[in-house]
Formats: sequence, C-alpha cells, structure tokens
Amino acid sequence: MDLPLSQENPLRKNASSSLSRRQVVSMGLGLFASAEMASIPLAHAATPPRTFVLVHGAWHGGWCWRRVAERLTAKGHYVVAPTLSGVGERSHLPPGPIDLSTQIDDVVGEIKWKDLDGIVLVGHSYGGMVITGVAEQLRNRISAIVYLDAFLPADGQSLFDITHTTPPAIPTIPSHPASYFHVNAADSSWVDSKLTPHPTGCFTEKLKVSGAYQSIASKVYLRAPLFKMPAFDGFLEQCRADHSWKTETVTSGHDVMIDEPDVLTAILEKLA
Repeated sequence: MDLPLSQENPLRKNASSSLSRRQVVSMGLGLFASAEMASIPLAHAATPPRTFVLVHGAWHGGWCWRRVAERLTAKGHYVVAPTLSGVGERSHLPPGPIDLSTQIDDVVGEIKWKDLDGIVLVGHSYGGMVITGVAEQLRNRISAIVYLDAFLPADGQSLFDITHTTPPAIPTIPSHPASYFHVNAADSSWVDSKLTPHPTGCFTEKLKVSGAYQSIASKVYLRAPLFKMPAFDGFLEQCRADHSWKTETVTSGHDVMIDEPDVLTAILEKLA
C-alpha cells in the first residue's frame, strides 16, 4: 500500500538529502580547484623551446659555436650552426666562385630544408652581412635577429666598403691569429688550429638591403668592446638610438661564444 506523502519512507528521504550534500561539496571542491589553478603565476610556466640558427664570422666555422650550442640544447632548444662554404670543414671547396650570396644561400638552405620557423637568427662579426641577406629572403621565418659584435650593412655596401679596405687581388684572405680576436689564453692555440682563409668574394660583394631585418619584432645588437673595431662601436650607437632595438655589452674578446659561452647563452635567452 502506498504511504501518504506525510508518511514517506524516511530512508528514501535521508538518501536524497545525503546525495544533495555530496553534490554541493563536490561542486565546491571543483570551484576551489579552478581558483587555485587560475592563481598559479605565469612565471612558473616552462620557457618554451626556441630554434636558434647560429652563423659564424670570417675565417671561422660552425665549430666555434659548439659550447653555446651544447648549452642551448641542454635547455631544450633546437640549434643549427652551419659552416659556410669555403671555410672550416668546407675549406676544400674552390674559393673562386664563393661570394657573399653563396654563403647567404648556405644559411637559407639550412632553414628551408630543415623546415625551420620562428627562428632566432644570430650572426657573429662578418656573419652580420650574411644574416642581413638571409632576412631579405626569409623575413617571415625569423622571430628575432641578433648581431653579435657584427657588421650591420646599409644598402649597396660590402664588408670592405664598411672597413675602408682596398680589395687584394688574391682568391682568399688569410686569417688573423686568435690573439687578434683577444681569444682567452687557454683556447688560443685551439682556435689558431681551426681558422682557415676566407674567400675574397665574400668581402667584396655589395649587398642589396631593403631593410627587411628592421621589420623583425626582436632586434638585438651585442657588443664586445675589448675588441677594437670602430665600425662596431658605430653600429652599437646606431642601435641604441633606435628604440626598436635591444643592446647589450659583454666583457669579452671578439669570440664571445668561445670566451664566455655561459654569459652569451643567458643573453640570447633573455634578449631574443
């Protein structure tokens, strides 16, 4: 026989009210958890990995970036440090046909064939000529560009134009010794053993510059003032006067990646 509403089974009533309390508690815990997640500072989030393309300077090779590449890789970044045609392990190539365009194409090829995007493009010394040319072709793949104690050419300039050097009638330019770059004493002999002549055409070819690099969101000029180079001092002041650039100096010889790899790694992660 059905019971009147006033005489409803007390067990069924208690079960109903108990379920209701559990639902309320569950909902409250969910809201509390959501609030806790929302309050976690963004600063605690892991730094996203970046892709670095490191371009060496004259007479050097990809070997000079090894210490920085190891440190960036250990931090989860992807690093490409190509050796340009005619130097280092590619010094066996005939120097005559090699010019600035050839070495720009070396880096463009690395980026295209390895499907690299959102890259931090770093050029050291003469490498500044190269990365400026790379930006002319692949601007949209570059998220940051870093000139490391490097040449920053204007339209129609060659490296010899910037340094006011008369081009010699020889196929390659012999390297300066490591001491010229103020390489630290412990690494001086090792660097001397790696330096190779550089194809002359790389220093004489005039570069077409439309200013593509200027539209890159993050632009950095890093100067190592222990290495005396008036042109670099001028580029530093030029960039300091432009609020779209970041600038920094580091107490080191010219080969910052060899002398101060920890400092340079930290700077690249911070500024780029």
